[in-house]
This record gives sequence, structure tokens and C-alpha cells, in this order.
Amino acid sequence: MTDTKRRHPVPDRARRRAIRALAAQLGVAYSVAARLLANEHRQLLFAQREQRTFHARVRDTREAVDLPLGRAAHLAARYPRLRTPVGVLYDGPGRQTILGMLYATLLDESPHLRPAAEELSWVAELGEEAAVDITCVSLDRAARLLLDDDSWHLWTRIEAALTAGEMGADRRVRDVAITLGRELRTVSLRGSLPGAKQTLDALLVEPYQGHAPGTRLRSATVVGVRWEETGPPAGYSTTTA
Repeated sequence: MTDTKRRHPVPDRARRRAIRALAAQLGVAYSVAARLLANEHRQLLFAQREQRTFHARVRDTREAVDLPLGRAAHLAARYPRLRTPVGVLYDGPGRQTILGMLYATLLDESPHLRPAAEELSWVAELGEEAAVDITCVSLDRAARLLLDDDSWHLWTRIEAALTAGEMGADRRVRDVAITLGRELRTVSLRGSLPGAKQTLDALLVEPYQGHAPGTRLRSATVVGVRWEETGPPAGYSTTTA
């Protein structure tokens, strides 16, 4: 009887059909198409985000302009962990915390990079992440370039910025600094640095239609992007499985 036969769940059958169709379209082996489709998982997540209601979009963009912690949380959610043939990217339990620390450091060291409050408030109500990204691009790139700094120097700069924030007159800045400072002094965050770097790489590469970490290029996978002070990606770091 048919009910005694073991059948794959419907999602698995659909996935197999999609792999066969992609293999036929590209003229590649089933295993190759399966790997390509796995790398498209992130695109599926993006597509799902595009189906959000306008109110949900505005809620997300309001968080995205809330510096430093809101933007850190927004980016960590927007670029979730990704399994690839070379390992898991966008990873690390402290990734969001590190992003928050990078933004807090820049707001202390280079406050001119922060967009005007009125501009952030206005762009948040558009419900368009791309508009927020354009507004925050200088700050985002500076945050990414911080991660190219010597590790010891980077942590020294972060600690100095958080200490200054804890002693500042602005209560909100002080509360943020205390929260992040507690994490800096009690939690091991170094393992999350690559994930934070990949998150910012993916964010910054989008306007240039470049290759985000996790993109498969022939026999290699992109794991990082190289940046100059301005301009498009200067190159890519890749690795093979």
C-alpha cells in the first residue's frame, strides 16, 4: 500500500526538483547544482524580507538608524549565519556586540561621521533599508576599516571609547557604553571578529553588485572583501573546500 512507502517530505522533494532543474539549465552535475542552490539560501532569505509589510519595514529601518546598538542588531539579523562548502560564515555569538562596539568607537572618535538626527529620523520613515545604507555608508565603511586595524590596537581603541562613554554626561551614551563595556570585559569576542567583518563586507558590497562572503566563484568561495578608504571593492579573499 502507498501509505507504507517511505517518502521524502514535500520540501525535500521540491528542493530535489529545483536542483535537477538548475543542473539541466547550467549543464552541470547534480552535486554542483546542489552546492550552488545552497549558496542561494541567502537570496531566499532576502526575498522573504522583501515580502514584509510596510509597517514591518519601517520598524526595521527605525532600528537600523538607532546608533550604535540598533544598527548592530539590524545588521546581525539581516545577514544571518550561512553554511558554505568552506565552513560557516557570518558566525560568532558576539558578532552583534562587536558591531555595536565598532559603531560606538567611531561615534566617540569621529562624531562627524554620524548623520544628522533629522536625516536619520526622516530616512527611517521611508521603510527602505537601501536608503538607510546610503545615509550611513561613511560610518559603515569606517566600521569595516576598523577591523583591518591591528587586533591589539583595535581592542585598545574600543576600550578607550567605552571608558569615555561611561564617564560622559549623556545618559544614553553612558548606558550603551556600560552595556558594551561589560561584554568587552567578561566575554571572549575574538572568535566573532571574522563574522562581524563578513557582515560589513556584505553590506558594503551590495551597491557595487559585488561578491559578498559566501559567494561561489568557480572552485573557490569568497570569505572576505578588501576595501580602500573609498570606492568599490579592491579585491576578494577566497578559499577552497
